[in-house]
Amino acid sequence: MDIIGKLYEMQDIKYRDFTSRLIPNISPDSMIGVRLPQVKKLAKELYKNGEYVSFISTLPHTYFEEYHLHCYIISEIKDFEVFINELDKLLPHIDNWSVCDSLRPKCFVKNKEKVLIYIKKWLKGEHIYTQRFAIEMLMVHYLNDDFKAEYLDLVANVNGGDYYLKMMVAWYFATALAKQYKATLPYIENRHIKDKWTHNKAIQKALESYRVSEDKKAYLKTLKQ
Repeated sequence: MDIIGKLYEMQDIKYRDFTSRLIPNISPDSMIGVRLPQVKKLAKELYKNGEYVSFISTLPHTYFEEYHLHCYIISEIKDFEVFINELDKLLPHIDNWSVCDSLRPKCFVKNKEKVLIYIKKWLKGEHIYTQRFAIEMLMVHYLNDDFKAEYLDLVANVNGGDYYLKMMVAWYFATALAKQYKATLPYIENRHIKDKWTHNKAIQKALESYRVSEDKKAYLKTLKQ
């Protein structure tokens, strides 16, 4: 299959222009303009018929949508070790929040202990979107039954001034306040999030959440710096 040709068949110029404004750190010239549900549908088709192998073996890609397609394809892989091998090849090439956040590995659900080992490794790296992915996986998979307070430390100790990394830290803590309020609150009260902007953004996002009660929101407002 001519994958790039297939993507161009689904091109929507107005959608491309809209998307480029949401992701200003990458060139609009790298975007074709395909709505993500269509990219996801193509990924499932390619994964099902096996026509994806040569595509995911060729990096770097040229287009933004190719990276989304790549993420959607490998997220379907059920074998944990095979997935990790493909992920390690892909992560260094991710350069924006949209592609990063499209990674939702199905195999992580049944491999929580193994995933944690990799999360801790990814957080120690210097690649912004590898760190962002690690934090997002902690948020998605470890704020419910698998939660441990020590995971809050992992995120609070992430250093870096990049906007998209700080935003993910804030998003994580806002979600943690919604799901694990008692354990998370001391991190806000005692300023464990070192960066002032990130601290305040975490509170702001918690205030916007319907999952945080009004009395808790009133108290969180007093903790802004």
